[in-house]
Amino acid sequence: MDFDVVVIGAGPAGMMCAAEAGARGRRVLIVDHVAKIGERIRISGGGRSNFTNRHVGPENYLSQNPHFCRSALSRFTQHDFLGMIEARGIAWHEREHGQLFCNDSAQDIVDMLRDACDAAGVQWAAPCKVQGCERIEQGNSRFVLQTERGALFCQSLVVACGGLAVPKIGATPLGYKLAEQFGLAVIPPKPALVPLALAPETLAALQPLSGNTLDAAVSCAAFPKVRFRENVLLTHRGLSGPAILQISSYWQMQEYAGGKKLPISIDLLPDDDALEWLMAQRRSKALLPNVLAEKLPRKFAHEWCALFGWTRPLNELTNAELEQIAKALKNWEIMPSGTLGYAKAEVTLGGVDTAALSSKTMEAKAVPGLFFIGEVVDVTGWLGGYNLQWAWSSGWVAGQFV
Repeated sequence: MDFDVVVIGAGPAGMMCAAEAGARGRRVLIVDHVAKIGERIRISGGGRSNFTNRHVGPENYLSQNPHFCRSALSRFTQHDFLGMIEARGIAWHEREHGQLFCNDSAQDIVDMLRDACDAAGVQWAAPCKVQGCERIEQGNSRFVLQTERGALFCQSLVVACGGLAVPKIGATPLGYKLAEQFGLAVIPPKPALVPLALAPETLAALQPLSGNTLDAAVSCAAFPKVRFRENVLLTHRGLSGPAILQISSYWQMQEYAGGKKLPISIDLLPDDDALEWLMAQRRSKALLPNVLAEKLPRKFAHEWCALFGWTRPLNELTNAELEQIAKALKNWEIMPSGTLGYAKAEVTLGGVDTAALSSKTMEAKAVPGLFFIGEVVDVTGWLGGYNLQWAWSSGWVAGQFV
């Protein structure tokens, strides 16, 4: 039970790293506490895996050090992974915002990575729980893992066991515990790409709007340059839809700066100058909700106007009222009370502090032979294939050095 490399976690980053290390002639073992490998890949993209994005750059990631991901992303790019997909003969297609998906099944990617590991001589221990880990100096070995299958010795230890999102498929805090055990700081994890919850009083007020889907632009005052234009869904629990999932990561990010959390802002008319549009129709005898129904879903327009008490004809509204209405249309502020938690989150924000890691190798600077890759690291991508690309890139990079 003596290996050159032990990888904890048979997810996207772990399998990529293991396959690369094995291809270099390293004796590699992958350990995972669940029997079914690659579940995060298999359930991604509605079962078709949004495996990367056409447009990937550091600006698509959140981290305490936004430049950390630059090295890995540039050395194993989205084009490199797409090359793997095409060499395997996996058919794919592109959707909006550059998102790339399998035509058939995400299982095709799991099988591709499993076969790459097998071809490189990688061994498997799954299911197998890690019960403890120690640093040693014994021959070539620097670490010993205590597991259900006995002691495992290795020269390089790769922690690729992910974050806390999607607990139903086995997410655990093991990666963070190992980091802290070896003296690495951990940025407190939070649910990311997650629906936002609303306080009971806010939910009660917005209940009539529940079930409406809007094409809107969403932002957060703490990050004035960040704006997402996609669907927003009002639910019986709060706010959801792609635009909300995207901005949720930034809304959560506010806490790291120690500042007060600010509301999110929804632009209901992202293509229009609302005041100019309303002023052009100010002589109309039509009720404001009916006028807004030209741009917004009819039911929503009526319920939204009722919420503010704006139900009179346009020609009865003063200039000051029209300015107030236009402002609300372009900057409808809603204060979330929190999120719907890890069970509904796509990924985890925070993780192993990148200040403790080499961006070139993913190795812990103060602990030779200890590597952290994928979601367990404080690098969190946007919705749309960016998080899987970080897994491929960070796993590939570590695979060259373990």
